[in-house]
Amino acid sequence: MPIRQSALPRDFYLQDTISVAQQLLGHYLVFEHEGQTRYGRIVETEAYLGAHDLAAHSCRGVTPRTQIMFGPGGFAYVYLIYGMHHCFNIVTGPEGQGSAVLLRALEPLGDLGTNTAGPGRLCKAMGITREHNGYDMCDSALYVCHPDGPLLRPDERMVSAPRIGVDYAGEWALKPLRFLLDGNRYISKPAPKTV
Repeated sequence: MPIRQSALPRDFYLQDTISVAQQLLGHYLVFEHEGQTRYGRIVETEAYLGAHDLAAHSCRGVTPRTQIMFGPGGFAYVYLIYGMHHCFNIVTGPEGQGSAVLLRALEPLGDLGTNTAGPGRLCKAMGITREHNGYDMCDSALYVCHPDGPLLRPDERMVSAPRIGVDYAGEWALKPLRFLLDGNRYISKPAPKTV
């Protein structure tokens, strides 16, 4: 990555959550941290649609953990699962909506040469922890930018599938709110049955 690119603007994150989840594919996630610039290409996301989505953390309302989700789009929501793995989301939509996009996998670029398939591995590779919860993705060292070229390669297409690990959410577990670049070898497992 030759120079710092401009972070995506706030308006991008204030769009409909599904649109943001789809449009993030092919963009670069960048973290300028501890003298390094780590970055990768976003190849898999999941949309969480707000308080009515039974798979979203926000379905239980505003809590100390979810408060950031109810703010305006464009802020990082980072939490810990299983007591050991961080997950990185970007809040979307207008204030009060409680929606976010989980970044599930990156194609590693630059010096990121490690496994970035799956949200826990993505955070470990990028150095993202709960310390970064609330970072402004439009004005901080953690941001998303447009690549120099086109977002998708000629042999790539976006597909959708049900989200992973949300079986508790009833009918919401089956909704095709996981978006990925079909055939990309860096997507998380299991490989989706696309819809």
